[in-house]
Amino acid sequence: MYAWVFGINGKCVYGRSWNEFLELTTTLIETYNLNLKKRLIIYIHNLSYEFQWFRKYFQWYKVFSLEQRKPIYAITKDGIEFRCSYLLSGYNLETLGENLTKYKVEKKVGDLDYNLIRHSLTHLSDKEWGYILNDGLVVMAHIQEEIERLGDITKIPLTKTGYVRNLCREKCLKGDNRFDYVKRIKSLTLSEQTYTQLKQGFMGGFTHANINYVNKVLSNVHSYDFTSSYPAVMLSEKFPMSTPILTQIKSQEDFLFYLKTYCCLFDVKFHNIRSITSFENYISVSRCRDIEHFVVNNGRVIEATELTLTVTEQDFNIISRMYEWDSMKIGNFHRFYKDYLPKEIITTILELYKNKTELKGVTGKEVEYLISKGMINSVYGMCVTDICKNEATYDTQWGEIKADVKALIDKYNNDRQRFLFYAWGVWVTAYSRRNLFTGILEFKNDYIYSDTDSLKVFNADKHLDYINRYNKRITEKIETCLKYYDLPLNSARPKTIKGKEKPLGVWDDEGVYSRFKTLGAKRYMTERNGEIEITIAGVSKKAGVEYLKYKHKTNDKIFEAFTEDLYFPPHYDNDGKDENGSGKLCHTYIDDLYEGEIIDYTGNKWKYREESAVHLENTEYSLSLDFMFKQLLNNVKDSAMI
Repeated sequence: MYAWVFGINGKCVYGRSWNEFLELTTTLIETYNLNLKKRLIIYIHNLSYEFQWFRKYFQWYKVFSLEQRKPIYAITKDGIEFRCSYLLSGYNLETLGENLTKYKVEKKVGDLDYNLIRHSLTHLSDKEWGYILNDGLVVMAHIQEEIERLGDITKIPLTKTGYVRNLCREKCLKGDNRFDYVKRIKSLTLSEQTYTQLKQGFMGGFTHANINYVNKVLSNVHSYDFTSSYPAVMLSEKFPMSTPILTQIKSQEDFLFYLKTYCCLFDVKFHNIRSITSFENYISVSRCRDIEHFVVNNGRVIEATELTLTVTEQDFNIISRMYEWDSMKIGNFHRFYKDYLPKEIITTILELYKNKTELKGVTGKEVEYLISKGMINSVYGMCVTDICKNEATYDTQWGEIKADVKALIDKYNNDRQRFLFYAWGVWVTAYSRRNLFTGILEFKNDYIYSDTDSLKVFNADKHLDYINRYNKRITEKIETCLKYYDLPLNSARPKTIKGKEKPLGVWDDEGVYSRFKTLGAKRYMTERNGEIEITIAGVSKKAGVEYLKYKHKTNDKIFEAFTEDLYFPPHYDNDGKDENGSGKLCHTYIDDLYEGEIIDYTGNKWKYREESAVHLENTEYSLSLDFMFKQLLNNVKDSAMI
């Protein structure tokens, strides 16, 4: 501890030690007569970090956390409630400051060198104090804007997803048709077995690369993105609208009929399954059970003598187009009657998409635009919130209580405030993968890379008929849903401030990269108009590019260096400034008391005592490829040479 800032009603208080902070909290408790029924909410940006430092200084009434060491809020027995403003906003402090609309405060960047050793007696310059002050002002300004927008502090949800959850709950459970809605939701129940099977069948977005183009510098690569992929399928497709029905498959005809007519979820065991495509593989080895004698392509199954997995009818249809097998066995087959999502959900999505599109760049509507942009991306997320998670606990140490699945499923089924059905989320991603694979199967050898709702491809002009057909088809499907609910057909294609229509769900041309190179999923580099960008899971986009420019100078050499041997150091000297090559920090949690004497960077001594702490350290990052993937790449390379 060497400095803290506390803001209340626009005023800031500074401090240098934990004792001073505890003195402040004691004053607040006494002045406002705080207790468990009259609490003072204090927002902290990244509560999980700060909580580790001060958790032993307070007696806790309740700590609510999604997982260990990640508290959402923490209430003391004296009536102080710490909440996490990072989980509320979803933004780091710099971006949070940029998005302020009324109380303009920018986070200072670079005015405090975190690499210097400091303590409570270390001199802090006006510039350094300004940095510390602004961190507090940004958070305080954001919360004040939310209080004024929503009416009072009790209306602020705990997390970012809470905004759209509250909006949808209001529309679904308090609208004119609320009794019909509640009755319908009450009929959508799950058993332990079907919940477990839905969990096994749930998959996220598909992210992978065509192995034939891995580790090659490619030119003139076209990029296409779906416009709001998940919201689009929530409007265009039909979803489970019944309790799952266990069904016996008596014939091939029955099987195909059910796949065409219902939302289906089932286990399938394949014998001697093998890929029939050279450009992509669909089945994820991590989703397989009882898999034997298999070959994988960077986590995707090429062939196996045997494997079992849980799939929806959408997954099975994709597998049927990409694999062949000697035999298969179907079991645990459940079918759901299907229909469009409730009108209340549909109209909420349309409203958010309309605001996101029409208000972008409109003076005076910055708040509404940012809210809609954040919410439209959270609509899907609330559908797949896990029903039966283990409960993280905190008393004086972190612990975990194993989920009582039966009790939680019963609670879920009987929850009078429930307005969602977990199965919906499983099919949102299934339909979205199906849509993505229409593109992959169309482009074939012109397909290079995919990521959830986007494709990187060659020869886009050759496939424009597919793009146009797809866009026409998705538009027609959405309009069919709108007609079903007697909604305006143009509500899914709002116009921008410049009068350009932005139809929901279509392939959107994102332009051409002069150069593109991928090393596999979530590892690629692009160049457009001379500017290089990287996407590497585990490396900061900004810091990573800055290091590559420092190290390799020219774009040609940067692309040459983008191989499995690429290394980002924890430190490098850039004109006398210590920089982090990867832009990432390694967290080490220290739970024991540490005390002793420390000398700061100016030579001043201090006797320190920290009850618990977090050690942050610049960390390196090395690109490396899985051994089996490297072997496969070598085989592809040898085959190409032949």
